[in-house]
Amino acid sequence: MMPLGSISDPVYNEPSRISATDRFFLLLIRDKRDLPFVHLTLRITLVLGISAVLLYMPFVTGWVWGVIAAVYLVANNFIFKGPFGLMLHCTSHRAFFRKEYDFMNHYLPWVIGPLFGQTPETYYSHHIGMHHPENNMPEDESSTMGFQRDSLRGFSRYLGSFLFAGVYHLATYFVRKNRKKLLIRSVRGEFLFIAMCVGLCFVNWPATLVVFIIPFVISRIIMMLGNWAQHAFICPSDPSNPYKNSITCINTKYNHKCWNDGYHISHHVKPSMHWTEHPHYFRKTLDEYAANDAIVFDGIHFLHVFAWLMTKRYDLLARHFVNLGDKYRDEAEVVAFLKGRTRRIAA
Repeated sequence: MMPLGSISDPVYNEPSRISATDRFFLLLIRDKRDLPFVHLTLRITLVLGISAVLLYMPFVTGWVWGVIAAVYLVANNFIFKGPFGLMLHCTSHRAFFRKEYDFMNHYLPWVIGPLFGQTPETYYSHHIGMHHPENNMPEDESSTMGFQRDSLRGFSRYLGSFLFAGVYHLATYFVRKNRKKLLIRSVRGEFLFIAMCVGLCFVNWPATLVVFIIPFVISRIIMMLGNWAQHAFICPSDPSNPYKNSITCINTKYNHKCWNDGYHISHHVKPSMHWTEHPHYFRKTLDEYAANDAIVFDGIHFLHVFAWLMTKRYDLLARHFVNLGDKYRDEAEVVAFLKGRTRRIAA
């Protein structure tokens, strides 16, 4: 348990100098604060795009192919996956390119996204079309409410349902809500990706496995792991309250790498808030956090939260818990509070 101290998470600072190249990019994008997204997109395109093409080339064989495949998998899953996934998240909420260049907004979901196993527009449909409107409540097909959230068995059921029936559940949700456009976008993207992988397996199945299929499986697992941790602590008497069904993680390198994704409470309070604004908003609304018994962790991120829940290390969670308003006398009280928030809630 710790008091709230200073916050080191990234905010926007006006650069003293802007290169000619960046001035050009600023003409294309809607928000100057998203310039780092341009640089990330270019790096991914060069590193993963070129590597992916080489893996399909018939003249690349033997140990050279193996080295390129290893570089691709490491770069994809350990260097770029988090930053790209959260860039896709940010640009789903706030369009990346200006209206006159709207066609360029398809580049991330349709060209780069499949390299990470992100089926085109399915993420947008799920996240913007269902998760935020339903706010982790029972109508949300990815809701964590119905599971014991410190249980590996519970998470296994949750993950299995998403892996094998996620698109079906998403489609039935859009049918219930009569949202035909989102239904088409989600199903179209999923099936086009599957058809592409099947077709490319006939061309070069090892390359398809490395370039598309392995990243796809890892992405699905990571997304559900993240959503589980973000919505692991839910107040049973007020489960629709974002302050009481989400968490916030501050002062972590993850926020620098993944665009302040740790601020999940304020993201649900104001989904369209720019990623650089969250630390300021958190400071400005501390009274709301304290009044709502919001759960804030300092120095850890969602992977820590998930791992310590699965191993029931509430002592470690309590150690990083921020005691807003000095409500808790000791870590034993914090542990009891956290355990009460992870119990299964019947719909």
